[in-house]
Amino acid sequence: MRDALLCAGVRTPIGRYAGALATVRPDDLGAHAIRELMAKVPTLPSEAIDDVIFGCANQAGEDNRNIARMAVLLAGLSEQVGGSTINRLCGSGMDAVGMAARAIRTGEAEVIIAGGVESMTRAPWSCQKQVAPFHVTLKFTTPLLAGALLTPC
Repeated sequence: MRDALLCAGVRTPIGRYAGALATVRPDDLGAHAIRELMAKVPTLPSEAIDDVIFGCANQAGEDNRNIARMAVLLAGLSEQVGGSTINRLCGSGMDAVGMAARAIRTGEAEVIIAGGVESMTRAPWSCQKQVAPFHVTLKFTTPLLAGALLTPC
């Protein structure tokens, strides 16, 4: 097997719940990271990218579609570049990087952009667990108002 090498790296900014990034959609955050990554490697044409793999733990509300593919298109990469989103809860972004490395090591791909993105502020409210499906006393809560830890882990 050949080696898989990390050639360049960027990250999305870290915000607070309902903070300065609250108005930024997660696919726009991902697109921003892709654009910045491409700027670090200006000799790499977007057509050379075999795939984009993003992890997203929440995948509800705006994150419920293929956020990696949306980020590819919003970043202005070639329409030929694919995008797939995986959910391994807290390990989503790390698993995306692992999947990319395996694909490169086995010869399935040459260049892959991998990472993770989400916005817990823009995620929909969650429901309390009910005793039965479609229970009539369904109450909606938000983690911040309920005082719960703001993480799915």
